[in-house]
Amino acid sequence: MIYRTLAYAFFALLLGCVTQPPVKVPAKPLRPLAATAPAFATPIWPSSAPQLHAESAILIDARTGEVLFQKNADQERQVASTQKLLTALLVARAGNLDSPITITKEDTWVEPSKLGLRAGEKYLRRNLLEVIMVKSCNDACAALARDHSGSRAAFTNSMNEAARALGAGNSHFVNSHGLPAAQFSTARDIARIAYQAYRQPELRRLMLRQNVYFRHNNGRTSALKATNKLLARSDAYTGMKTGYTNAAGRCLVSSGRLNRREVILVQLGSKTKYIFNDAERLMAWSPPTPSSVRANYSTF
Repeated sequence: MIYRTLAYAFFALLLGCVTQPPVKVPAKPLRPLAATAPAFATPIWPSSAPQLHAESAILIDARTGEVLFQKNADQERQVASTQKLLTALLVARAGNLDSPITITKEDTWVEPSKLGLRAGEKYLRRNLLEVIMVKSCNDACAALARDHSGSRAAFTNSMNEAARALGAGNSHFVNSHGLPAAQFSTARDIARIAYQAYRQPELRRLMLRQNVYFRHNNGRTSALKATNKLLARSDAYTGMKTGYTNAAGRCLVSSGRLNRREVILVQLGSKTKYIFNDAERLMAWSPPTPSSVRANYSTF
């Protein structure tokens, strides 16, 4: 009888455990992606920001991702070599930067900005990555892309998958370097890519370089000067990426430390005579952003 009573008690306890309703744990509120503007922001916001000539632009806090300014940031357009930031990000994440790669003939079939690589030559990934960040050489970019994924087509698939994972879903890429093609992105998407590239110490180091001396296999040395003219203006500017095609206009992704804030600025569809001066003016501007908005954004 005692054993039967104990058995009944055990099964009752077991049944009670099974039928007990699960305890609901409150879901953690999701923080918005980097470069997500407040719901009240208009396409050109805020009105107090300095005017700039770019057709599309966005300024974000580089540490939190908070939007400080935007202008037609979701307009789809060609973005030229600024999309090399995504190429560089994929290469940096893959690692093994001190391993050599062999140049193929296919890598050299790009124009117009070229390093002059030749099929059969061997270079370290790090050295090729440096010249695309500093001088935007398309043959070095094509070689790194093909080496990363096995083919140009496979690499662009990797680019698009990575873009979606980063929240840059309003983009479609068909090459690694940004030469004109049936591809597009937006200022907001490029800002989200730049926000992640900013978190790669090796990319941060390379994009600060104002001059590079690249040694070719035959002993020749190419002296390369940075396309980002902001670097020569002040130590406050910390790099990122330039771009230009007739279809895209003058493009610039800039990072810097100004007014005790780290910022990233994306400008698309501007002109040479305006773009660097506009970058200086907007990055130095101090937006009146409430702390309640800042608190919702992700940090490092």
